[in-house]
Amino acid sequence: MLKEEWNGFKEGQWTSEVNVRDFIQENYEPYEGDASFLAGPTKATNDLWNKVQELQKQERAKGGVLDMETEIVSGITAYGAAYIDPALKDEEKVVGLQTDKPLKRAFMPFGGIKMAEQACLTYGYTPNPELHKIFTEYHKTHNQGVFDAYTPEIMKCRHNKILTGLPDTYGRGRIVGDYRRVALYGIDFLIQEKKMDLFNCGDKTMTDDVIRLREELSEQILALQKMKEMAASYGFDISKPAKNAKEAFQWLYFGYLAAIKTQNGAAMSVGRVSTFLDIYISRDLKNGTLTEEEAQELVDHFVMKLRMVKFARIPSYNQLFSGDPVWATLEVAGFGQDGRSMVTKNDFRFLHTLENMGPAPEPNLTVLYTKRLPLNFKRYASKISIDTSSIQYENDDVMRPVWGDDYSICCCVSATQTGKEMQFFGARANLAKCLLYAINGGVDAKTREQVGPAYRPITSEYLDYDEVLEKFEKMMDWLVEVYVNALNLIHYMHDKYYYEAAEMALIDTDVRRTFATGIAGFSHVVDSLSAIKYAKVKTVRDETGFIVDYEIEGDFPRYGNDDDRADDIAVWLLKTFMKHVKMHHTYRNSEPTTSILTITSNVVYGKATGSMPDGRKAGEPLSPGANPSYGAEKNGLLASLNSVAKLPYEYALDGISNTQTIAPDTLGHNEEERVKTLVGVLDGYFAKGAHHLNVNVFGLDKLRDAMEHPEKPEYANFTIRVSGYAVKFIDLTREQQLDVIARNAHETM
Repeated sequence: MLKEEWNGFKEGQWTSEVNVRDFIQENYEPYEGDASFLAGPTKATNDLWNKVQELQKQERAKGGVLDMETEIVSGITAYGAAYIDPALKDEEKVVGLQTDKPLKRAFMPFGGIKMAEQACLTYGYTPNPELHKIFTEYHKTHNQGVFDAYTPEIMKCRHNKILTGLPDTYGRGRIVGDYRRVALYGIDFLIQEKKMDLFNCGDKTMTDDVIRLREELSEQILALQKMKEMAASYGFDISKPAKNAKEAFQWLYFGYLAAIKTQNGAAMSVGRVSTFLDIYISRDLKNGTLTEEEAQELVDHFVMKLRMVKFARIPSYNQLFSGDPVWATLEVAGFGQDGRSMVTKNDFRFLHTLENMGPAPEPNLTVLYTKRLPLNFKRYASKISIDTSSIQYENDDVMRPVWGDDYSICCCVSATQTGKEMQFFGARANLAKCLLYAINGGVDAKTREQVGPAYRPITSEYLDYDEVLEKFEKMMDWLVEVYVNALNLIHYMHDKYYYEAAEMALIDTDVRRTFATGIAGFSHVVDSLSAIKYAKVKTVRDETGFIVDYEIEGDFPRYGNDDDRADDIAVWLLKTFMKHVKMHHTYRNSEPTTSILTITSNVVYGKATGSMPDGRKAGEPLSPGANPSYGAEKNGLLASLNSVAKLPYEYALDGISNTQTIAPDTLGHNEEERVKTLVGVLDGYFAKGAHHLNVNVFGLDKLRDAMEHPEKPEYANFTIRVSGYAVKFIDLTREQQLDVIARNAHETM
């Protein structure tokens, strides 16, 4: 018998077990029409968004942080009800803030007390000394646990930045709770299910794994109870399922709010919620209890809250991940395994927020793309890309066979099956530095420390391809072992001292775990090996005989020009790295994966990397993600895309990030031409098996003007796609801005 709150929904497995996917498949309605049904912003949306934008201006004027907590440790129930503006609280259709004021950043010491304190002090705030005492004398943090257990070898690799961005000083993130469960089932049923799991967990043999799982389940149950308490402070009872669309948005958001109140991870994604929420909207529209204007208002207000998520960050974090990102990734579109399009009207509504409230980096809107998507939707998404540069695309045809048809993008480009999986985030190994270590016998070109094994360095004047390749693979084998060991240690300590109870409470107890690693400097290694193989590379040594630079004699094929000679090296590099990762034990029997993704940290990585045999000079930024090296692309946009498309997704299940900037006239001379051309580019690129594409449509002149004149009103929300996420251009450091400008803006197809 269906619960009263489920009246009008088709029954299925979902009514007797937690199975949101089944609910969606039984109840969603594919939409193939156009965008003509969309509604503009309501008065309430304009009032609230104007207030938020004013606060954002104040935030920027104060150096990037409006306010910070210094007395209260953040938690699900740490604060009472709070609103964007108490005078406008009746206009908020989706309520709930991270702290007691909009844009105020919480104090989160469980990842590391030093990080939490430094974040405050950087912006002129002084945390209560009692908090320092508590989290040094009485309660150990994740960061302290990690550094207590680190080996000297790992520390040396961290110090010399051949392993970078590891989540050892902050929350790891990349765990997407199935926040839809709160709306569909209500908290009481979810608590009941977790209590049943606890009852059935290891009632006889108390092994380490069973003891740990029992404790984790107890923490999850407590987190669910606190979600109920938090919602009650706003006057809502989320113990039962949501009765209508408004409650579905609110209940779902309370689940997400619990996550961002307790974790400040590298990515705090929202997940695949659009189709789910469309089912509630469709039911209310049919019942006559909701209008299209009210439906869009719900979407707008939900997205507004996601745009307001803020975390306290330290300067070194901001250098790596520039522009204050949250990666509140939210997906639209895709196809079901039964062959039906999963595009709904709500997918249009979520993209329409970029018109109703203007461009914004958050949420990190991601279109799950296949050529088979309805043409009207593809055209609308392309139009929004051209107008706002705020959308990324990922290949649903390569992801669906691996992750099913209910996966979420848990960071920038990485997928996990919603509510069934979690990922151990792993940052990057700098393979460009690894190649230099292979050439120089494990000695770092920047610090001159012996970091890697003291293998015999190359002594010849000219580099020999076979010799370099052999030494490089041996050095890679060493680096991967240190890397995986570091990550195993980090994730052990994170589970012990900073467990994500709120997110894990909304994921199946029998969870599948993936173990993410990552590659930086990819294209420079490929081009360097190509130069050594196809040209002549002469070493330039200092007075001690150390190789500090290279001279290239002759030409060589470069990755990014659809030339198999270079592109085959790229495929070899990816496969070889993964081969070495898979040789090692990974924490909690997780499944190893990798990504070619650098966010904006390619600038910081480049500073720590010496001159390369491909001609890149010491200190220059590395090319981002899987992008070809700067200046390498000589044959236009399509050739560049073809090179990246050759990288097999099966060897990089954590993602292959590709960011392209296209001059508007390259796509056509009017909107209709540009939309048609971009749809064709996306269709062709993803049909070749490519994984990901960030699309920017603007000229470099606009970037230069925005860098020099950030005060112009038109640049306040000027959003661009970088490697895996979007950012307000004026929020990047000048170094990052110059790096973006240095990237190729394609003027030919």
